[in-house]
Amino acid sequence: MAETRHRLRKRKRVALIIETSNAYGRGVLAGISDFVREHEPWSLYLPEGRRGDKPPDWLASWDGDGIIARIENAEVASCVRDARLPAVDVSAARLLPDLPWVETDDEQIAELAFTHLHERGFKHFGFCGDPMFNWSRWRRDHFVKRATESGATCSLFEMGYQIPSGAAWNQQQEALAHWVRLLPRPTGVFACYDMVAQQLLDACRAIDVAVPEEIAVIGVDNDELFCNLSEPPLTSVVPDARRTGYEAASLLQRQMAGEVVKGVPCFTKPRGVETRQSTDILAISDRHVAEALRFIREHSCDGITVADVLDRSRVSRRVLESRFRKVVGRTPHEELLRARLTRVKVLLSETDLSIAQIAERTGYQHIEYLSAQFARVLGMPPSQYRQQMRTR
Repeated sequence: MAETRHRLRKRKRVALIIETSNAYGRGVLAGISDFVREHEPWSLYLPEGRRGDKPPDWLASWDGDGIIARIENAEVASCVRDARLPAVDVSAARLLPDLPWVETDDEQIAELAFTHLHERGFKHFGFCGDPMFNWSRWRRDHFVKRATESGATCSLFEMGYQIPSGAAWNQQQEALAHWVRLLPRPTGVFACYDMVAQQLLDACRAIDVAVPEEIAVIGVDNDELFCNLSEPPLTSVVPDARRTGYEAASLLQRQMAGEVVKGVPCFTKPRGVETRQSTDILAISDRHVAEALRFIREHSCDGITVADVLDRSRVSRRVLESRFRKVVGRTPHEELLRARLTRVKVLLSETDLSIAQIAERTGYQHIEYLSAQFARVLGMPPSQYRQQMRTR
């Protein structure tokens, strides 16, 4: 028995100084967890925290084997340096340049955001960033470069580092709203991350600027809860935070095994773009079509008809249909049907509401009419569609 205990390998003790308060940090932690499950187990020490918090008191005297940290302030940098342990940095701040470093590929993030907006026909662009962060500046510079190369204009707005409160918050939102008022219509705006994008959406709503018809907004991080709580739901670039965590854990493992790992950056490419309503439109300069689309988007499930759309747009049916076909590729009636059935599909796949309840919530007076339209467009009845979505 004594010999067996002697042969047992002692678990490595690893401190994770990574915030648990946002989706990106939790994604990095999930990637570390993936690595540990696939390799030898570690004893993990994870304090609950927010981004930019000071290091936990215990880290200064901690007797561990390695550290993975988001080193975003001098206090954390000093603590990690003084620990003299194998360590990996997963922050863009780069306060300890000799450490191995894993970070998102911010040029690729900006490239995806630009391509997403450019493919939707936008010729005017904006960037809303935070100059206190390297990743925001890198995203800004590449986005502006791509906009310039395409022959487009790009307006800039830079936020402050901390989220202000009280009067300061109101002043910042007023400044943001003023910037939005000056943007040409339509404009596609890339916000450096989702929280800034939500502030931009709030500013647009405060001054009655239609999103996405007048201003389309795309953020970064794809925090699903955060994006779906936004109004309208927020399109976001999806970084591969899980891969970042996995690569960081791999680098730390190599160091703890005695290998010398140089402070060469390792960039993880983003996974793609999750498209939601804040960019789900083609860039439209025709204000009558834009207004009609906005009305349909906001009221398609309220039982409106094409006559209601015509009343709002204040042009003749012939003119509106002609402009609609030219800009959107559909008639107002087809767009109204598309918007309504899109909501039906969401309710079928994501809720347990009955077909009767879904019909009531999407503006259909009769279940039979909903079922007939759905089958004609989708090629199957609503019940079959629900079954297929549930078995995926």
